[in-house]
Amino acid sequence: MQVCIIYDKVRFEEKALYDKAQEKGLKALMVDAKTITLDTDSKKEDLALGDVILQRSVSHYRGLYLTACLEFLDYPVINRFSVAETCGNKLVTSLVLAKNNIPTPKTHFAFSAESAIEVIRKTGLPLVLKPIVGSWGRGVFPLRDEETANMIVEMREEDDSPLARIYYVQEMIDRPPRDIRCIVVGDRVVTAIYRYSAENEWRTNVARGGKAELAPVTKELEDLALRAAKAVGGGIVGVDLMEDKAKGLVVHEVNNTVEFRGAATVSVNDIPGAMIDYAVSIAKK
Repeated sequence: MQVCIIYDKVRFEEKALYDKAQEKGLKALMVDAKTITLDTDSKKEDLALGDVILQRSVSHYRGLYLTACLEFLDYPVINRFSVAETCGNKLVTSLVLAKNNIPTPKTHFAFSAESAIEVIRKTGLPLVLKPIVGSWGRGVFPLRDEETANMIVEMREEDDSPLARIYYVQEMIDRPPRDIRCIVVGDRVVTAIYRYSAENEWRTNVARGGKAELAPVTKELEDLALRAAKAVGGGIVGVDLMEDKAKGLVVHEVNNTVEFRGAATVSVNDIPGAMIDYAVSIAKK
């Protein structure tokens, strides 16, 4: 059995997965996504990427379209193209969660600056403006007053990306200064952590200096995380939730190429081990 880990940047997570695969007696292969080429006549044996692939590319689009190519060659890839496509787009994720009756923050979608400003005025502040594609909290802005909202929308109009013309405006959840990340592997919540905001920072991303703390996996949390993971197509995902003081738990994001460095520092469970075991189970199907 050979597990292939595809990356475009080697981080703690990729090293941990590689080491764990070897520890379990498996052949492990690390392949830089930037070095892979193929064509419409390519065959699976041309690439020799093992029995199952863990897609760990940091670049959303590189990982997404490389996964499409690898699935064309009939490689089992974790996560599948459809899962990566859904999770990589916040707008699509919100629609999928709502469609599956999973509690999520109320989110508005607008497709021009003028419409976005109108939505903001009608809805009322505070709100949160997010890019539909992006990670680590980049481009996420709290809108607390009308002047700031107008300035940020104007700034977005200067962005050349066509995705900048799509406005994702979400209610600001009344929550503690933390959120919850559940790491779901197949049909199991391997661990859950609280992610606390760093000083002078309202976003809870560990990549931005947030602090991780082990969170209890209650029946409610487990059920909600598993339902959210199933809604986007399953696999290995990070389900992010907030504790709304009025509504209870709400799911605001599902991550495709989930990072677990922060979780690994506090978890009592073997996160990379669970991921490798799951990959082996997929290869054997």
